[in-house]
Amino acid sequence: MSAPLGLGRLVRADLRHHRGSFVGVAVAVLVASALVTGLGVLVESGMRGGLAPERYAAVDVVVGAPQQVDVPEDLPVPLRERAPLPSDAARDIAGLPGVDRVVADVTVPLVLQGVDAGADAGADAAAAASAVVEAHPWEATALTGFELREGREPAAADEVVVTAGSGHAVGDTVMLAHGGIPSEYRVVGEVAAPAAPERSAHVFLTESRIDDLDPHDGAAQALGVFVAGDDAEQTATAIREAFPGLVACTGDARGDVEFLDSGAARSMLVAIGSAFVGTCILVAMFIVAGTLSLSVQSRRRDYALLRAVGASPSQVHSLVAREVLWVSAVAALLGIAPGYLLSTVLQSAFVTGGVIPGDFALAFSPLPAVGAVLLVLASAWGAARIAASRVAKLDPVEALRESATGAPPIGLTRIIIGIVLAAAGISVSTVPLVLRGQIAAGAAAGAAMLLIIALAVLGPWLVSLSVRVIGSVLRRLSSAGFLASANATANSRRLASAILPIALGIGLGLVQIGAPSIIAAEAATQATAGVIADLRVTAPAGLTPEAVEEIRETPGVTDASGIALSAAVVDSHDFEGKLQREEHVLQGIDPERTAKSLDLRVREGSLTDLDDATAVAVSTDAAQSLGLDIGGTVTGHLGDGSPWEATVVAVYERGLGFGDLTMAADDVRAHTTSGLDEFALATVDPGALDDVRAGLTERGFVVSEGSGQEAAGAGAQSQQGWVNLIALLVILGYIAIAVINTLMMATGERSREFALMQLIGSSRGQVRSMMRIEAVLVAVIGMVFGIVVAIPPLIGVSMGISGQPIPALPVLGSLAIIGAMGALALVALWAGTTAAMRTRPIDEIGSRQ
Repeated sequence: MSAPLGLGRLVRADLRHHRGSFVGVAVAVLVASALVTGLGVLVESGMRGGLAPERYAAVDVVVGAPQQVDVPEDLPVPLRERAPLPSDAARDIAGLPGVDRVVADVTVPLVLQGVDAGADAGADAAAAASAVVEAHPWEATALTGFELREGREPAAADEVVVTAGSGHAVGDTVMLAHGGIPSEYRVVGEVAAPAAPERSAHVFLTESRIDDLDPHDGAAQALGVFVAGDDAEQTATAIREAFPGLVACTGDARGDVEFLDSGAARSMLVAIGSAFVGTCILVAMFIVAGTLSLSVQSRRRDYALLRAVGASPSQVHSLVAREVLWVSAVAALLGIAPGYLLSTVLQSAFVTGGVIPGDFALAFSPLPAVGAVLLVLASAWGAARIAASRVAKLDPVEALRESATGAPPIGLTRIIIGIVLAAAGISVSTVPLVLRGQIAAGAAAGAAMLLIIALAVLGPWLVSLSVRVIGSVLRRLSSAGFLASANATANSRRLASAILPIALGIGLGLVQIGAPSIIAAEAATQATAGVIADLRVTAPAGLTPEAVEEIRETPGVTDASGIALSAAVVDSHDFEGKLQREEHVLQGIDPERTAKSLDLRVREGSLTDLDDATAVAVSTDAAQSLGLDIGGTVTGHLGDGSPWEATVVAVYERGLGFGDLTMAADDVRAHTTSGLDEFALATVDPGALDDVRAGLTERGFVVSEGSGQEAAGAGAQSQQGWVNLIALLVILGYIAIAVINTLMMATGERSREFALMQLIGSSRGQVRSMMRIEAVLVAVIGMVFGIVVAIPPLIGVSMGISGQPIPALPVLGSLAIIGAMGALALVALWAGTTAAMRTRPIDEIGSRQ
């Protein structure tokens, strides 16, 4: 007696006899698993990875102030400047049980001049002939394990100890400049450590000399705690309990205190990985659902027969879900190893773009793989429910009819939903007509997702309409055109499955590269137009106020003002009243002298009212997003984490070029690590430009054209642009695989159709010509749909940022995205047609019912 025909046997039979229709599903799931695993490694690395200590390698516990501002129910915002320690922290920690001694460390950036005496003359000569080194008090040598190899420790203000391999010997004289002011030092000693720091060069001065150079009077930036016993972690725990406002680290975590960019890299990886995972899961569901839809359509006769012999809708749902989960489980597991490899590729890409440090170590564990498998399987199950919903609900007789004639057009309800979504997307794209700034541009960019979803809902209907319009022309061209038109009209749903991924890739791609390009172009325009000074003057490590005064007194210079740059974390509230904290560029200016060097295009108030840290000027973008006006109050934290509250005294327009916040330079410098100006802007007498440039360059300054400066925050914008580019490449790569996968599946299912056409008189060349026309049809419609989806958001972004309706897009990048996605259709359909026509027509007809 034969065994009962259960779902398990049906699943195994389906997988055995319809392997081809499941290959596409497996490929889509495998790639999704690899992507989510790789991104999961980045997220975990943001939590557990980091930078191993270099300068603090010889100390047991490193203590510092928290380098972040906490945000309720969200990721903390990393601080760009070194947060100060309490003045009595070293004394209090030294009194704790288990502490042997405490060594304070201070870092002062100096410029070693005369490194390359053969540098070519010109604006870059000073930079080429100098190198930035970090100066520390002599006592800090213990933190790295430095020991004297030759000479002695420094005892006078003009004495310095160098590290082995520096190129300087005891007795040499070196020129070290602080903030553009050079001083002569005599090398009195040379130190070496078991593992010398590699990130930067170091020199050691007397503690009193460091106090003189440091703008914060030598206040400790970090504390090295040497433990009396063997349990460093126990001592670190005691420090945390006694001083909850401090951070005490052991092991590799010591690098978090040593390197300011460690915390920023952690936050960046968590944010990037989380955002990428969400996007990839959304795209994966879209692609897997489309691939499953094709797979289900190819077997609709089987499901029709099952319904005809009494299978219930729930049984059909269970059958499809089990098939998909079996295939997806295997594919998801196979995607784990490539996922871990992908994480290292992404790490290299982020290092190349300066997003994370090159020595930031990734953290590897099984957690990303487990999470990826669960997420991908859940997405595949959801996609299976969607794909099976229609065939499971059909009446058995209706199901048999559709297996022969194909699915009917989409219903009126779906068309109405799609039209509503499209209208909503276009409406949101017009927000910049009412509001301006990045908040409006963000709303317009978000409209792209609404339009893409609308395209997915209306896809079969829009494709059917497009094919009918184009088909009326194709029918008159040739017999191949007539066949292509007839096939496309009869199978518009199948065609839509191939067209929509192409449109999705083009639409996402154009918005992804277009929005940053528009913002960067407007920022550069504002930075160029806003500088009215003749020269931009700086030094490799920044400028002291004394150096700015020296520039001002240079013959031929009519005026000069220093510009300090930092960041501030500003508090705001969303529509629900939830606290939000975002980082904004903070610029420091000389209120009395800025009128001769900068034009921020002030709309309200006056910059001369920036008289102390309680006064701030804001950009129009920030004023709009934060709900501020003249007299309003800004609250948050300055670059070093100090609480901050200020009154708005001016509103200016050129925020993209010069930052959203502006204060008096003295108050900004007081909360930066270096305490230096980033650069100075100098106005020069007519005819004296060349002489001034030559004189300043000779004194070690770096001089360039005033109008050639980068926009404030250009580095952060560049990093964000690089992140967007990597995200785009990852997503487009997945979409490209999905396009090829879908087209190969759709074409492979037509092998019987191709055989029948040849048996009734069509030549192989005519079939190939028909498919070439279909390929062009798919490519053209996909490209047009993708461009149409991207146009409203891009116009909205452009209107919100620059006020211009024509967006400043990267032409080559845009053409590459459009052309590459269109070319995929041509290549995939050619390969699919070639594979489908390998079997002789008579054999193909006889192999299937």
